[in-house]
Formats: sequence, structure tokens, C-alpha cells
Amino acid sequence: MTVAVGIDKIGFYTPELYVDMVDLAHARGEDPNKYVIGIGQSKQAVIPPTQDVVTMAANAAAQILTPESKADIKMVLFGTESGIDNSKAAAVYLAHLLELPSDTRAVELKQACYGATAGLQLAADFVRARPNAKVLVIGADIARYGLRTAGEVTQGGGAVAMLVTADPQILALDDVSSYHTADVMDFWRPTYRTEALVDGKYSTNVYLDFFNRVWTDYQAQTNRTIADFSGFVFHLPFTKMGRKGLRQILPSATPEQQASLTAAFEASQADNREVGNLYTGSLYLSLLSLLRHGNLRGGERLGLFSYGSGAEGEFFSGVVQPGFDRGFDDAFLTQQLAGRHAVSVTDYEQIYQEQLPNDGRDAHLETGNVTAPYYLAGRQHEQRQYRQH
Repeated sequence: MTVAVGIDKIGFYTPELYVDMVDLAHARGEDPNKYVIGIGQSKQAVIPPTQDVVTMAANAAAQILTPESKADIKMVLFGTESGIDNSKAAAVYLAHLLELPSDTRAVELKQACYGATAGLQLAADFVRARPNAKVLVIGADIARYGLRTAGEVTQGGGAVAMLVTADPQILALDDVSSYHTADVMDFWRPTYRTEALVDGKYSTNVYLDFFNRVWTDYQAQTNRTIADFSGFVFHLPFTKMGRKGLRQILPSATPEQQASLTAAFEASQADNREVGNLYTGSLYLSLLSLLRHGNLRGGERLGLFSYGSGAEGEFFSGVVQPGFDRGFDDAFLTQQLAGRHAVSVTDYEQIYQEQLPNDGRDAHLETGNVTAPYYLAGRQHEQRQYRQH
């Protein structure tokens, strides 16, 4: 008998600061509707220098791990394009912070926004072969395009942590997926840059083309149609992107199905709209948002589209499990988002510039007001100094 494998628990972390998109639009001399409606964002997470992808991942993972589950973790797969070291994996730092067993395999994965999906699929295959094992999969990033750039409105940051197990509480992954890869220069960040380079309109067109390709191939492999799905979840660098993707396939559904799928999409973008772009974590924050705000029932099938510029796309699916809401702390997540503080555009710009210097010199960060369980205190002797409350 085949054992179901998939996502057992999900945690999410984003820092306590945000900038309101209406305020940013006014500061940039733009109509707020261009950001709020045209792009589809209300708030954008602001990442203080005391948080990086490692600390955000630790803060997300701490929500879902217990001493018992830590003991069963055999692998950490960390998807990010905001790595802190060109050699040492962020997963190794994370495993140490979380005090995971020393026989844990820890690897960092990079392919733009696709890295966490690669981690999820590798984790699922690992657990299918070892049903007693658990795998921690991370999608954590800080989206940076630069101040006063065309991409500024699609910045943000945070981390999603997923525990992949047999007999999962949240989503049992189907065995079949479809993927497509092509060498495309729609978005990239050379090693000498701290901000990404992007051709926004071209990237949107590639995203939509890849979605059509993998969706068509998935249907050919499975003989499933749009009628077999209760919702579609998209990688959301900004929420309007997923809406465009869904609109490409809605005409094949009945009017009743169109209304239901549209409502599911609205639920799936609610939290992303409040945070902004998470790169590797965006698809999985969207999944969490649908689980939190949608009207799902056990046994319903969801479709997920993952896209990483450069470019790689994958469409896969999973079945919602009964009692899926036990796999995340809804009250905590609601309070985390509601309890954040707005900063002025001037403060946002200052925080954006407050990175650790790139020349390797020692640095001490102001940590007196830090409330997150895990944080970055600075750098000494070219080594990052991580701390825990």
C-alpha cells in the first residue's frame, strides 16, 4: 500500500515592520491605484538588518517544531536566492540554530523563486523511501530591486517553513508533476550585485507561457481537467500575476466553477497582499493563505504553479486532508500580521540601506528592541553572529 506523503505543518514569519503602498505611491508621485489595484499589493514587508534568511527561517520553523519532531528530521532543504554565503549552506546555520540532530543532511537550493519547490519534491521522494523520516523545507528570501526602481513595488520578504512527512495533516502530494526549463534572461542577479535585474513585462509573459505549458502537460499525463480542482495556487511575486495566470484557464470551466475558483484565488492572495514578494516562499504563503481564508474541505484537490525566473516552472497537485487546520497556528499567524507596525517612507528607505557592509569589517547591530526569537546581532571576524532570545 502506498503511503501518502506531503505537507504536515506550515509556519510563516515576516518581520514586524511594513510600508503602506498608498504612502509609497504618494512618495513616488504615482496614483495609489497603480500599486493597490494594478499590482495588487496593500503592504510591503520591511526587513530590518537584524533579520536575514537564516533568522527568518528559524523564526518560521520554530512555530512548527517540537523536541519529538526535531529528533525525526533527517534533512533540511533550504530554498533561497538571498543566500548569505557563496559556499556554506544557509541550511547548516539553520540546523545549528534549531539544534537539529547532527545526522541531519542540510543543503541550500537555488533557482530563483523555484528553490523551495525543488526542496519540496526532493523531500517528498525522500520520505516515500523512508516513511519514518521527516524533512524540513524552507522558502526564505528578501526581495530587493532598489529604491525608486520599477521593481520597488514588488519587494518584500519573509520565510515559510514546511514539515514534510508520511500521512501529512495538511496536503498529500500527488505523484505526478509537470516541469519546464529554458535559459531565459527575464530576471537575474550577478554575484557583484545586491539588487536583482529584471525585465518585468517579459518576465510576466514567460511566467504565463510556462504556466500554459506545464498545465497542458499535466492534463495530458493525468487526464484531469479544471473541473477536478477546488483551487489553484500560484507563485505570487505580486498578486496580479497569479490572477493573470488563472484567467488563462477559467474559460474552460463552467460559470459556477469559475466563481468558485475565483473565490479560492481571492483567499489565496490575501496574506501575500499584506507582505509582498517572498521569492521562494511566495507560492507557499499563498497556499497557507488559501488554507486560512478559503472554504476548503478534506478530499479536495488543489493545483500549484511554481515559477522561478531564468527560468523553471512546475505544476503539481495535492489533496487537502481532513483536519488540515491543525497543521498551522491560525491565531498566531493572524496576530503576527495584525501586530506589525507601519513605517514612514523615509524610515523604510533608511532601513533598506542598513545592511551589513560588504567589505567584511566587524559590525554591531542595534538589537535592544528586537522581539523575534532568532535574530542577527552583527558580524565579527567575518562571521555572522546569530542570537536567540
